[in-house]
Amino acid sequence: MRRCCLLVVLALLSVQQARAAGFYVDPYSDAATWLRAHPGDPSAARIARSIVGVPMARWFGNWSGDIRQAVETFVAAAGAARQTPVLVSYNIPDRDCGGQSAGGAAQASSYRDWITAFSLGIGTNKAVVVVEPDALAQLDCFKADDGRAARLDLLSYAISRLRQSAPAAEVYLDAGNANWVPADVMAKRLASADIAEAKGFSINVSNFYTTEQSLAYAEAVNAALEKQYGYRKSVIIDTSRNGNGSNGEWCNPAGRKIGVPTAVATDGVLLAWIKPPGDSDGACGTAPTMPAGTFSPDLAIHLIDGN
Repeated sequence: MRRCCLLVVLALLSVQQARAAGFYVDPYSDAATWLRAHPGDPSAARIARSIVGVPMARWFGNWSGDIRQAVETFVAAAGAARQTPVLVSYNIPDRDCGGQSAGGAAQASSYRDWITAFSLGIGTNKAVVVVEPDALAQLDCFKADDGRAARLDLLSYAISRLRQSAPAAEVYLDAGNANWVPADVMAKRLASADIAEAKGFSINVSNFYTTEQSLAYAEAVNAALEKQYGYRKSVIIDTSRNGNGSNGEWCNPAGRKIGVPTAVATDGVLLAWIKPPGDSDGACGTAPTMPAGTFSPDLAIHLIDGN
């Protein structure tokens, strides 16, 4: 069989396995787009087999153009495949505290307009949405109370708009990772951003902590929510790169590995590839010249091999 045909077969087999789980396999993920452009690359077959066919999130931000149209197109494609899409909103002002993924909406009013259009793009369709990775965990970037209050208000607004305009969407507000913010502090932040109106919270997005560590942290957050506010929430854990756990580094660290593919673990826990494997964390670590969000076949192979 010719190499290009073999790649297609491998990718289709992976897609079939993923469809059994009910989540959408994005044919325009960065890995899939790279594969179509480089079918003869020595890494292509392994990336097709191990990454391209797995359901993963599509991230939307200030690079997405007309956000309502971009979301509508993505969600409609998933609907045509009778699958559930996973989306990430990533456009909060002062995103990433000026770090590797700096950017976001220029001001609060711009963000409100953007997240409203994002929500309308989903409409009445079924979807899973992760809201603003790191936005709560990085609340301490704002030294003044009014800065922190403004961010909490925007996150609350995002949840409200999604609840109203995308009623079938399962919305998860991001809660950092297992070794960042103490669970009781995170519970207070989640409550202040109106997590009560959302499906739950996300853990380990773009990070590497094991599922077991993430579950333990999620349980601690839920225990604090229950004690302080009288409710618990579902959790979504990013397993895209946690196969070897964390070595304490966050930016393209060596020795990490892809984790279990997207799947519902229990009624209250969803395991999902939220960070697309192979997409850089920034110009750092094992990819010192690769900007954040850029696909690298070398990074992808490192994650497949766990080295």
